[in-house]
Amino acid sequence: MSSHTQNDYRHLFTGLDVQVPLLNGEKRRYINFDNAASTPALKVVQDAVNDFLRYYSSVHRGTGFKSQLSTHAYEQARHIVMNFVGADPAEHTCIFGKNTTEALNKLARRFPYTKQRNVVLVSGLEHHSNDLPWRAATEVMHIALTPDGRIDEADYDRKLAAYGDRLALVAISGASNVTGYLTPLHRFAEKAHAAGAQFAADCAQLAPHRAVDMRPLSDPGHLDYVAISAHKMYAPFGAGALIGRRDTFERGDPDLVGGGTVEIVTLEDAVWAGPPDRDEAGSPNVVGAVALAAAIRLLEEIGMEAVAQHEAELTEHILQRLSEVPGLTIYGDTDATKAASRLGVVPLNMEGKSHFLVAAILGHEFGIGVRNGCFCAHPYLLYLMGVSGEEAETVRARMLANDRSEMPGLVRVSFGLYNTVEEIDALIEALKKIAADDYQGEYVQDIASGEFRPKGWAPDFSKYFAL
Repeated sequence: MSSHTQNDYRHLFTGLDVQVPLLNGEKRRYINFDNAASTPALKVVQDAVNDFLRYYSSVHRGTGFKSQLSTHAYEQARHIVMNFVGADPAEHTCIFGKNTTEALNKLARRFPYTKQRNVVLVSGLEHHSNDLPWRAATEVMHIALTPDGRIDEADYDRKLAAYGDRLALVAISGASNVTGYLTPLHRFAEKAHAAGAQFAADCAQLAPHRAVDMRPLSDPGHLDYVAISAHKMYAPFGAGALIGRRDTFERGDPDLVGGGTVEIVTLEDAVWAGPPDRDEAGSPNVVGAVALAAAIRLLEEIGMEAVAQHEAELTEHILQRLSEVPGLTIYGDTDATKAASRLGVVPLNMEGKSHFLVAAILGHEFGIGVRNGCFCAHPYLLYLMGVSGEEAETVRARMLANDRSEMPGLVRVSFGLYNTVEEIDALIEALKKIAADDYQGEYVQDIASGEFRPKGWAPDFSKYFAL
């Protein structure tokens, strides 16, 4: 396997050489395999934020130099985001917010449902953020999954036929945050449009790893709406964006009202501003927008094809090496030769050991950060793990009684641009030791959270950072 790109990107990031304390008293360079949740900051993002803070001021309507510069930077960031996803300012608008979750909630509240078309179709592999907002707004139907956890396109076709004249929108993730499966967005979008519906893509997981192209509205496979999060794109400064059809946001009332959303207000009436101002109530996160734009600029400079190639090499390597660890079950596609057709997200479990325990040992004894649990995709996890309805009800009852000790879940390894083959090798050796019970600590489980902690030891965080 080629490794010529493996170490090309680490110098671009801040904090990668930080040493963290281990249970045995040593310190070790932290290995972060929790990138599907959040990513570390690029140095160019940190630099851009620091440079901008000297000029930071309130945007829009300020006459001072700093206010005008801040407005210029904010609108420039909007243009950069739109260009990154292939949006056309004549057809689309970009609404800044705090993350993908907020973006999808906004779209769920702002979407122009009609009395006839009020059904939203989502898939069974969605993150809660692309399921619960729609449930709160209108009627939702779920596309079934194949036995290996992919979206069942045959069932998608059946549901399009069954609900076609009632269907308002299809909302599907571009990539699963659990298995890394990629969705054929444009093919699915073309089918949705043929049924008279619009199409929204949750690109929180996709955008940091693959190119996103909304395409013109005249293209049958276009994406009507795209949502992204900066904290998954190496810009953890609290920004996200909803990029969508301008005609949707030119009409209707904003879901949040207040400063910046209006043209004029009287005691009797309010005239709403045009997009995107109508949907950006209050003072916006200008610094977050600048950070996101700086990250996008670097991703574009590297090239999303190079990003994908690097990740494919990592994914191929881990899938090859995980077979060396006894007692592992890997969920999703385990074929290393197909690494390029998926994201570097690998969920697994170890026979006889709680996912809570495996994750705790990796962190406390090896300095390796992973995530365990259900990854805000409970229905998908239960499906992948084959948890029956009766078993799920038992678990639910225990959780409601504040007992998460036996909550079903997985250990998730997820890659970022900076990860290396050597880090994967360190993970494999750690998993081998855990499988052989070759670890130091005596771990005690907190029943309420389910988490394990080594008995008699906890890091003193104030030594590393304090306010």
